[in-house]
Amino acid sequence: MNILKNKTFVLLYILSGFFITNALVAEFIGVKIFSLEKTFGITPFDFTIFGVGGLGFNLTAGVLLWPVVFVMTDIINEYFGQKVVKFLSWLVVGLIVYAFIMVYLAIGLPPNDWWQSQSGLTSDASTSIADMDLSYGRIMGQGLWIIVGSMVAFLIGQLVDVLVFHRIKEMTGEKSIWLRATGSTLVSQFIDSFVVLFIAFYIGADWDFGRVMAIAIVNYIYKFVMAVLLTPVIYLVHAAVEKYLGANLATQMKDEAILQ
Repeated sequence: MNILKNKTFVLLYILSGFFITNALVAEFIGVKIFSLEKTFGITPFDFTIFGVGGLGFNLTAGVLLWPVVFVMTDIINEYFGQKVVKFLSWLVVGLIVYAFIMVYLAIGLPPNDWWQSQSGLTSDASTSIADMDLSYGRIMGQGLWIIVGSMVAFLIGQLVDVLVFHRIKEMTGEKSIWLRATGSTLVSQFIDSFVVLFIAFYIGADWDFGRVMAIAIVNYIYKFVMAVLLTPVIYLVHAAVEKYLGANLATQMKDEAILQ
């Protein structure tokens, strides 16, 4: 059997590849905090929530990719069912744990002398780094509680997304793709936003509860807006999948997926 001639397998490989890759990359780039306002060339906001002032849209770089993960979740859910989504979610967690173990082992390796001090390799002081090994460890080595928080939040978010998606589809049938896709994402991202910060910073860093909730709300506002803006993308991906599979195979796969 030539698997690459089977459209069902090829589609699953492509969707799973995007799903896994985006989840992994989001974890590693998430260590950077960026200003959303400055990205668009505007003055950073300064507002107060729950008595916590100085708030603006300062987000982890990982939020750029997590919306893609949840779009892939809904597409896989639509054509392959919740069992496949749950399997992939657990697989992603296992792969991320494995990846961080490898990263921490790499951080522990003794550095080469000339690599360790990059300042001697360039005459430009603005690009020199006095301690490459320290910089490497600081950037690549995220805190344990942040890793735990993101993994738990991801799993809970995925399970909630699957559940809400199927409940809405049972009520609406094939109609209202936007409702089941965007609706399930909004609910799951709401939970994800609070769980990750609660574990990583309330439990792991002793932040006060009000600050955690305030920052979580700011994060969720961004995720809410992105989920709504990505709704047309879901329709575009659906159209591309339907064209690739053909109407008969697409309908058969969706009917089987809802029975899982």
